[in-house]
Parts: sequence; C-alpha cells; structure tokens
Amino acid sequence: MAAILAVVCVAPRSAFAVTGARSPPGAAVPPTSATSLPGSLPGLSLPLARPAPPDVDRSDGTTASGPVQAQPAHMPFYVATKGQVTIYVLGTLHVGYADDYPASQPFRKLILGALDASPTLALEISPDDLLVSADEVSKYGACRGPCLSRYLPDALWKKLETRMHGNPAMLDDISRSRPWLASMLVETVDTLKAGFQTEFGTETQLQNVYLRPRGRVIGLETLNEQISAFTRLTQAQQREMLAQDLVQTPAENVADVKELHRLWRIGDADALKAWDDAKTEKLARSRRLATQIDNRVVVDRNYRFAARMVAMAAPNKPVFVAIGALHLGGNRGVLALLRKRGFMVDPA
Repeated sequence: MAAILAVVCVAPRSAFAVTGARSPPGAAVPPTSATSLPGSLPGLSLPLARPAPPDVDRSDGTTASGPVQAQPAHMPFYVATKGQVTIYVLGTLHVGYADDYPASQPFRKLILGALDASPTLALEISPDDLLVSADEVSKYGACRGPCLSRYLPDALWKKLETRMHGNPAMLDDISRSRPWLASMLVETVDTLKAGFQTEFGTETQLQNVYLRPRGRVIGLETLNEQISAFTRLTQAQQREMLAQDLVQTPAENVADVKELHRLWRIGDADALKAWDDAKTEKLARSRRLATQIDNRVVVDRNYRFAARMVAMAAPNKPVFVAIGALHLGGNRGVLALLRKRGFMVDPA
C-alpha cells in the first residue's frame, strides 16, 4: 500500500501525503503573456518563458554552451476530447523532490500551456478542504488514548512494535490511531526516509503556477467523501492495509517508493498501474481483502472523478484535472472511464 502517495492526498499532519500550500524556494513566477501553439493541444496557449534564477546543474553533464539544465518530470499527462469539450488530465504525486520541478520551468511546456488555457483547475479536494484535512483525519482516525493494540491480533501488534523499535515517539503516535491511519503513518516513516517532501507535491506546484485571472481551483470530491473511503473500511480491511505495510523491510519499502517515483517521472499511467497491481499481489495477505480495499479507496473514487469532471466540462472551456497518478491507468481507471463516455484520450 505504499503507493497511497499517488492515490490520496489526505493524511495527518505528520504524514507524507499532505500537500502543503506554501511556495517552495525558487517557485516559478507568473507569466506575463501567452502565445498560441498551432497544431498542438486543443485550446492550448503556451506561456512565455518565466523569469527565474538559472537552474543548478544536477546532471554532472555539460554542453558546448554550458551546464545541462535540469528538465521537469514528464509525468502522466493526457488530453481527453469529445467534440469541442477538452479535459486535461495530469497524474500527480503528493510528495516529491525539488528537482522534479526546476525553477525556470517546473512543468513541461504542454502542461503549462494547458494549465493557462483552463478556466478551472480541479484537484482531488479543494484548497479550503485541504486546510482542515489534518483536523478531520485526526477526528476520524485517532483515539484519545492508546487503542490500536485492541484492533490488532497480537502477532500484528508485535510486528509493528518491532518495526518501530528505536522510534518510541512514532510508536506512541501510531498506537493512538485506528488501523487505516496507522497504515498511513507507517508509510510516512518510510517515505520520509526516501527524502520526499510535501512542498514538492504536484498539487502544490500546480497552484504555485496557476495564476490565471478569474480562474478557479475546486475539488472533485469533498473532504468527507475522501476520508470515508477509509473510515468505511471494515476492521479486517484496515488490518490488511497495515499488514501489507509491514511485510517488507523499511529499506524495501523505500526502494518501492523510489521506483514509483521513477515510473511517475516517465509518465505512463498504465505502466504505473501494472506496477502497483503486481506490488499488491506480492504484499497481499488476503487477495479478497486487498481487492475490496482497492475497490473502495481507488476504483469507487475513479467513477466519482470521471463523472464529475465530465459534468463540469463545457465546450471551449477546458478543464485541467490533477489527481493521484494511480487513479488514471488500468481497465477501471479514469482514462478508461472517459473513453467509455465517448472521449478520445491521448497521451501528451
């Protein structure tokens, strides 16, 4: 379940999946004007170069004219069209590295142009909901005192204690949470070890550059809808989530998170989904429960996302949608659901 960082953006204050609202150092400044790009994406205009300090050479390579500049991640980016209706779909990662978003050009030009062309930027949840998400997660996922051991079989609790040996403060936090939240916190520890930072999550970076006059940023689902994907899991399903996080060593989990990040940078949504499916198959203690979790946390929300992005789309008014990358690919992913609704969907 380490791939939650590409599925859901709500988590407790200390958890990796929260997307912060502040701009990181070196964030791109707003464009001053735009120019059209004939023969490119529907409804697309490209911003002119955004002035910013020069990039640091992180590649150890040079060209005849000087250091090789850092390039933005490719990312899973797709264009869905149906008549005059256009929906841009970007697969996000809720954490990242600074190098994923070079200061002079944090996203590919096609992505920046699509963003500038769109009156609406739709995220999983709205910025207003995100501001109160930590309190809401604590409300529904935390206990007033130690409670987790009561929800778990002794063997699983002891395995968790062993994993958190040497980190008593984190074990104390986890012990006061319900199993679904405990799973997120365990993943937080391993993700932070990999060096990821929430301020370099895709949603945060998009909002840093989405400065379209009169543009609006909205959520495809409410905070309560997102949280209920977890709170409505049965106790057996929640225990399965946590058990999966404890199958591998921390080092193996870190390696998986880095591999997910590598695949996200490449930008193939179906390859990401195939990797995640294989990983779940490997880690699942119960295939039946693992399938039920995927249906609740991912697939049910895919249908919601697809229906709502189609409902908000209108002719000649593109919508830019940015949701967790693992929601996109596969037979029941958002891209497939858009195709079933008559959209032509192509990678860009």
